[in-house]
Amino acid sequence: MSHPLEVDCKSVKAMLDSQQPFLFVDCREKSEFDHVRIQGTTLIPMSEMATRVGELESHKSSPIVVHCHHGGRSLRVANWLAQQGFSNVKSMAGGIDVWATDIEPGMTRY
Repeated sequence: MSHPLEVDCKSVKAMLDSQQPFLFVDCREKSEFDHVRIQGTTLIPMSEMATRVGELESHKSSPIVVHCHHGGRSLRVANWLAQQGFSNVKSMAGGIDVWATDIEPGMTRY
């Protein structure tokens, strides 16, 4: 059963392929981002989200997709952003781990 704030990896890939404008946020820690990342993502670690949310202010009503390793942190971040008034935020279900399996086979997994 998927959560209303979740979007699957294939849908996110389709958004990228169609060059649909959206902000793609990686909420993992910098060490994880440096290890492996999805092209086009912006790193804002969950641990820094509350202090850096101002950077997202211009995206309050535009689409935002948040991802992490397996989808747990990103769902918490998406929920929190929704509570801050962000009207079009989603968490990428399964995170970069499912992305590495379904979208970019051969991508480093950890």
